[in-house]
Amino acid sequence: MAKALVIVESVAKATRIQAMLGSDFIVKPSVGHIRDLPESAADIPASVKGEKWARLGINVNDHFKPVYVVSSDRKKVVAELKSALKEVDELYLATDEDREGEAIAWHLIEVLNPKVPVKRMVFHEITAAAIERAVNETRDLDTHLVDAQEGRRFLDRLVGYEVSPVLWRAVDKARSAGRVQSVAVRLVCERERERMAFTSATWFDIVTTVATGAGDSFDATLDSFGGVAVATGKNFDSTGNIDQSANVAAIDESTARALATALEGSELRVTSITSSPRTQRPQAPFMTSSLQIEASRKLRMDPDRTMRAAQRLYEQGWITYMRTDSTTLSKEALTAARRHAAEMFGDDYVADAPRTYDRKVKNAQEAHEAIRPAGESFRTLEEASQQLPGDELAVYDLIWKRTIASQMVDARLTSDRVKLTTTVDLPGQGSTDVGLTANGLRIEFAGFRRAYVEGSDDPESELADQERILPVLSEGATVTVQTADAKGHDTKPPDRYSEATLIKKLEDLGIGRPSTYASVMKTIDRRGYVWKKGKALVPAFKAFAVINLLSTYFADLVDYQFTAAMEDGLDAIASGEKDLEPWLRDFYFGNPSAPTELSRRGLHALVTEQHEFDYAAINSLPLGVAPDGENVSVRSGRYGPYLVHGERRASLPEATEPDSLTVARALELLDAPSNDRQLGTDEATGLPIYLKAGRYGPYVQLGDLVEGADKPRTASLLSTMAVETLTLEEAQQLLSLPREVGRHPDDNEPILAQNGRYGPYVTWGKESRSLDSEAEIFTVDVAKALELLAQPKMRGRRAAAGPLRDLGVDEITGKHVVVKTGKFGPYVTDGEVNATLRLGDTPELITLDRANELLAERRNADPSTRRPVAKKAAKKTTKKAAKKTTSSSSKKVASTVTAVKKTGSKSAAATAKSKGAAANSDVLDHLSGQ
Repeated sequence: MAKALVIVESVAKATRIQAMLGSDFIVKPSVGHIRDLPESAADIPASVKGEKWARLGINVNDHFKPVYVVSSDRKKVVAELKSALKEVDELYLATDEDREGEAIAWHLIEVLNPKVPVKRMVFHEITAAAIERAVNETRDLDTHLVDAQEGRRFLDRLVGYEVSPVLWRAVDKARSAGRVQSVAVRLVCERERERMAFTSATWFDIVTTVATGAGDSFDATLDSFGGVAVATGKNFDSTGNIDQSANVAAIDESTARALATALEGSELRVTSITSSPRTQRPQAPFMTSSLQIEASRKLRMDPDRTMRAAQRLYEQGWITYMRTDSTTLSKEALTAARRHAAEMFGDDYVADAPRTYDRKVKNAQEAHEAIRPAGESFRTLEEASQQLPGDELAVYDLIWKRTIASQMVDARLTSDRVKLTTTVDLPGQGSTDVGLTANGLRIEFAGFRRAYVEGSDDPESELADQERILPVLSEGATVTVQTADAKGHDTKPPDRYSEATLIKKLEDLGIGRPSTYASVMKTIDRRGYVWKKGKALVPAFKAFAVINLLSTYFADLVDYQFTAAMEDGLDAIASGEKDLEPWLRDFYFGNPSAPTELSRRGLHALVTEQHEFDYAAINSLPLGVAPDGENVSVRSGRYGPYLVHGERRASLPEATEPDSLTVARALELLDAPSNDRQLGTDEATGLPIYLKAGRYGPYVQLGDLVEGADKPRTASLLSTMAVETLTLEEAQQLLSLPREVGRHPDDNEPILAQNGRYGPYVTWGKESRSLDSEAEIFTVDVAKALELLAQPKMRGRRAAAGPLRDLGVDEITGKHVVVKTGKFGPYVTDGEVNATLRLGDTPELITLDRANELLAERRNADPSTRRPVAKKAAKKTTKKAAKKTTSSSSKKVASTVTAVKKTGSKSAAATAKSKGAAANSDVLDHLSGQ
């Protein structure tokens, strides 16, 4: 009989640790959390369905006691764990050493109710030595960490479930409000507003190629003209004007061209040469956010994909725990990194003493080690290349190089700067002094850059690219201008956030934690608040509406300082400085002495207040004022965004970049023929025929929409038709569909030709057959139709169409990626995985990087999201769950599906109670979110 049961989170961890511990231990996975707050009404015990607080799953009137439910897909896991527990003398809870892992361990104690000794076993890497040490050095459960995890969960549930219903009333198509996600969306929207307000300015400079007498050449750029420094992009503000505090002047295009012509062939005198030595320090080892940022920059991997790869590396024993905000390396890791650096590059490249990167930041969580290769001796990149698949290999390579580089010496660089002057004669201006500057960079000693150079996977090529060697020159020497080109530049608005830079910004603000960033990025994308253009996050128009509402009525929820203060509160709970219940009570019911409105009045008071919404203002994004004095704006509506100018309306594609819309552009779109226009009058009915722009594309409509009358007939345009050239006759053809081809000789029933969701076809009764082209809808005759209908009906899918575009080979997976079109529209595929294009993606413009991102997300998706459960099966499961929860025995309910923990308790196992929560099924739709 095994002496102990060890419980970890995943099957992969269980398998690996079981092999290390041997037959004296049974290692079982909990498969993540075994219970949580209820997600649907069917989960909730009948005993509490009538309670006012039931929809929250938290009894806000009784010490914020939660209802915990063991989900149907975890009941089998719980049964297996209970069975295994009967066979052992000890229980080791070996879940992750963070708040989430500590909470999982606490839930296991509550549900399993063990009668044997319980030990908390923690480790930050899965190696034989680390596991052996963890078994011998156990500790007690840290209930402060459990409280902090519950605090975050309760906070997100309260915000999501209380604010989201208010949001739904005011903003069409809004999905939910979330505590951290809403702040992230605000940042993206504010950046877009900055871009919309930005006025570009054009400036000119001159780039020359200069030759020495010895035949060497180098580049020099215009620096001054007429004794005044020449303005460059950094000297202009967001309004397109030169910053008055800078003593610079811009040259116009004509002056720049005249000056370039005058410079060609002229001699320049070297007036000064300065050399500035400097050192460059290596970056600290990775923590969670810096790994996500660097993987985005260098590997084109989004945070979720990066964390999935890192999770697999951790579970397989390749790296240390991947959710950390520490940059500290253990003594063993320091030794291993220094040894590897010396073996690869020599002792001269290793720092004299171990380099430490202690990081004390506002949002520091429990102390973990930095993310590094696991073990006291790191497995080499050669080993990794033979054993790891694409994503894991790429991420391990990044972590390995960064760790090694962190223990190497500084790089020694020298920046060279050469000043050149001459005098030129310009038409109408006479003799004018001109100054040019040449900048060089010498790498005297590469140091850590031999192992790792930020922004490149190949350090050696990065060195060659960055080093700019100037020829040997002396003051007073003369050189000759070979070529001179006048170049125009436009100032650029601030860059949109990418997922990487948004994570960095949230971290700088003290908002969010290592375990939450990837899920926040995923949430705002999947809920349609942002869409991607390359790596850039573009806000959807409904995102502006959501932020308008929250900023007006719940300002603190999207306030950066308030949200960061909430994170600080959770940190204080984790360290034992604060108790959970009073902190939650102040947030929900208010504290009169608090500094902000939400803190004073409490969330409950704000959401129950009867708000008089200005729906038009909330859902509008102002663009400016038209020449006629009317405001022009974009409004977010039920059927998508549309332009508003007085009484005029025009639909906008969902994937319109907000900063591309100006008043002038909006008026152009409102006047464009692609919007509603009358094509003519139908002679048969006397009704007008309109061409309209709809949510799913252009269509034609017969007659006007009249309240109380039948809806007018409509028909979508065929794929071969263009809105610019559509004629009245073509519109009448579309409105005549389905077209009667003739009668079937067997029963005299009509044979019809029409266009459908999956293409053109003919139908007779219940029989239908596809046509080869849309044109055949109007030309197919009875004979052809009978021939098609006589053919056997194709079962399953038709032969797959050829690719629309070949995007190339993914460097990480080695698979060929193409764009195809299918039953549900265009998609990308690597031959094994398919991923539908999203908002903002088009077959013509999608890049290989974006395709790889979509495929990786699909490849890593939970199986339940890839293959939805049949409605019948889902209904059966719901009924079964509902039946169980209506048991009259509260004791049975408490032991099998629910438990209540009194918040603020410091005991390792609180008393289970038969409390639950009823919920509106619309609200319980995964809305609490980060």
